Amino acid sequence: MISTSQKDIRPIDYKQRAEKVRKVNPKELKPEEFQNFKKQSRSQLKTGLEAYTGAWDDRNVMHLLKRTLFGTTKEKFNEFKGTTLDQAVDALLMQPASIDPPLNNYNGLDDLPDDPNVDFGETWVEAPYNNDYEGWRIISLKSWILNNMMNEGTSMHQKMTFFWHNLLVTQFFGVFIAKASYQYYDMLHQNAFGNFKELIKKLTLDPAMLVYLNGTWNHKDAPDENYARELQELFCIGKGEGSGYTEADVQAAARVLTGHVIDWDTFEQQGVGESYFLPDWHDTSDKQFSSFYGNTVITGREQEGADELDDMLDMIFNANETALYICRRLYNFFIYSEIDDQAEQDVILPLAQIFRDNNYEILPVLDALFKSAHFNDPENHGVLIKNPLDFLIGTWKASEIEKPSESDIEQQLQYHSTQLWTMANMGLEIGDAPSVAGWPAYYQAPQFDKSWITTDTIVNRAAHTDAMAWWRVWITEDYQISFDMLGLVAKLDDPYDPNNMLQELSDLFLGIELSDTGFSTLKSILLDGQAEDYYWTDAWTAYVNNPGNEEFKAVAENRLKAAFQWLFQTGEFQLI
Repeated sequence: MISTSQKDIRPIDYKQRAEKVRKVNPKELKPEEFQNFKKQSRSQLKTGLEAYTGAWDDRNVMHLLKRTLFGTTKEKFNEFKGTTLDQAVDALLMQPASIDPPLNNYNGLDDLPDDPNVDFGETWVEAPYNNDYEGWRIISLKSWILNNMMNEGTSMHQKMTFFWHNLLVTQFFGVFIAKASYQYYDMLHQNAFGNFKELIKKLTLDPAMLVYLNGTWNHKDAPDENYARELQELFCIGKGEGSGYTEADVQAAARVLTGHVIDWDTFEQQGVGESYFLPDWHDTSDKQFSSFYGNTVITGREQEGADELDDMLDMIFNANETALYICRRLYNFFIYSEIDDQAEQDVILPLAQIFRDNNYEILPVLDALFKSAHFNDPENHGVLIKNPLDFLIGTWKASEIEKPSESDIEQQLQYHSTQLWTMANMGLEIGDAPSVAGWPAYYQAPQFDKSWITTDTIVNRAAHTDAMAWWRVWITEDYQISFDMLGLVAKLDDPYDPNNMLQELSDLFLGIELSDTGFSTLKSILLDGQAEDYYWTDAWTAYVNNPGNEEFKAVAENRLKAAFQWLFQTGEFQLI
């Protein structure tokens, strides 16, 4: 029987321990140290889009889950460990069930008068526009999106929706019509696994996009080039070496798009916002495009403006660069921030061919990518810095932090509002990218994902995980949530052995494996500097065998708090 002497399980002053364990004070954290922890270069990869035939081990399982989901739990990890790679990817690419729309969960908050158009607990997505409540409805929408991410199940549908949201950007507060932004995000959600060409057509006619990039004011007498430019520069063709569209092409595209406007009455009255074609606003002249588009001429038509749009999309999607551009953006998002010549030749080119061969269906592309030797190459593990969604939601999921009841929608709004503002302080506010180009981490060379780590954001990351480890996460004055680390450890395969227990926690929370030195440091913190494993084993045994004993509980918990604090401040923890 394991002994549990009072010496081996003596309590410690957790506040003093917190200061002792902290590697650096958050105010002194240097972002470049965490930026530079990321691999500056990978060994020359030889893998391509060929099917992966290597070991399907715990490290590969966790790599796949962390790249395709917003974090994972021990339970979900165990589920996927029992599958093959093909089975795992097939499950991730399953279309999930439809999701109920967001609700009025804001009536009464901050002494807010009740929304006169929507009862508490009812959806506002078909309510008349009301300037006094659009801001609260937008916050409700963002809360709904975060709730969907927290409860995403086994499909990567939510992660893919965010990919499109970052690529095909509108800004919720810029549009400031909550139900239009809901329709936009729901459109991305419904088409996340669908046909990219169809998605672009829906985006072009989407009311939120028509407002955001001025399409609804695009008149034949004063063509507005905003959407025409971004359609090519950001949404379909990009600005790479193979991008040869001209300024004249932007102007011609703007003329094709004249006359597509939103129906303002449907926003001001009950009903769903719509767009329609207004012939009197449409430029009916022929539109000449450059040699990049094969010198295509789109014949002007008076009543069939939608046909001109179809012709133009056919032209854009006939350009090889469209498939290449989207495949590069998928690579940047899911694999690595930079694409070298080898990746271009062995991954991007064949992936783009799959895209074209399947008439721009996205599922075959994702299937090939995630089952490829390149994606599963160990050199691609833990080489991306977590965005704030992966950082916060992933940490909360892995920690199995408390969640409000699904029936308590007011508390849900408070809970997700805390997530929203916390992530905004880390550089990402869902629904409101800094520009139409999305978040710089996904396109801005040479910084790319290193831009997530700044003087401010690294301090905010550390402060948040410190609060999780040692105290509680503040939601409201009357509502705080805690990290039940004892409950989490109890679910591990071997919580009694400090080596096995810490290895499981490292696998669950980190993007790459700790070095031998790092693991030794973590173990030393758990053992409070003692050399023998029984120093933890005895403490855990005493806690388990004496339920209700607060002293034994405090000893085990405080040692875990110190270990988690250190783990959360490692460079490895910033990676995915």
